[in-house]
Amino acid sequence: MDTAKVLMIGDVSGEAGMGALFLSLSSVIRRHGVDLVVVNGENASGGFGLGICDYEKIRSFGADVVTSGNHIWQKSEILPLLDSEQVLLRPLNYPRGVPGHGSVVVTRNGIRFAVINAQGRQDLVIADCPFRIVRDEAEKLYRQGCIVLVDFHAESAQEKEALAFHLDGIASAVVGTHTHVQTMDEKILPSGCAYITDIGMTGVQGQVIGSDPQIAIRRQMTQIPLKSEVAQGRGEIKGVVITIDKADRKAVSIERI
Repeated sequence: MDTAKVLMIGDVSGEAGMGALFLSLSSVIRRHGVDLVVVNGENASGGFGLGICDYEKIRSFGADVVTSGNHIWQKSEILPLLDSEQVLLRPLNYPRGVPGHGSVVVTRNGIRFAVINAQGRQDLVIADCPFRIVRDEAEKLYRQGCIVLVDFHAESAQEKEALAFHLDGIASAVVGTHTHVQTMDEKILPSGCAYITDIGMTGVQGQVIGSDPQIAIRRQMTQIPLKSEVAQGRGEIKGVVITIDKADRKAVSIERI
């Protein structure tokens, strides 16, 4: 069986997450022999948003495509790049007229990969329906012969899993991001789509979704919307490696890292 391998990295959080990419991403790529690297960078700059410098660093560390989510709008400096940088994605299902684009096709090692970035609607800012918009985009890219990969940035496990089943047989993988907690439900759906509810956070582990625990406790006890602060410490990479049959574009395996 001739296969392709894809590495999808979860939300990079602050300096610790960037440090983990700098120190370890290249060795992870070599170890797993991956053809394509997708990194969610929406929280790379100080834990909230993505600045130009950090975007360029993520690319230089080895990312082929950089995805995002609801925090991509935090840094105004990145907005022009959403139009000019084809491999920098914002969620596809934002209204028309918003800067940027939500999908891209890249060729690596002779393989055409299509990456789609989308955002959920449950407990997040209301966007257009991802089920209709992403399905239409995925079908179009599938007909073009691409291996279709989806980063679904969403809060609800139910919404994430439902979208994966909705795209099963079209997308080779649907992975969840946003909650910063890596889940243990990785699986291959009946028609060959690899799925996991959340691929996790690249940053300081053992804290409150990568943030200072004391501030998180005070927020819960007082209900005052205190600003979170990114935890300091040693970062770790979280994500998945997905192996895909080139012939039928069905996922063969999905492995958490």
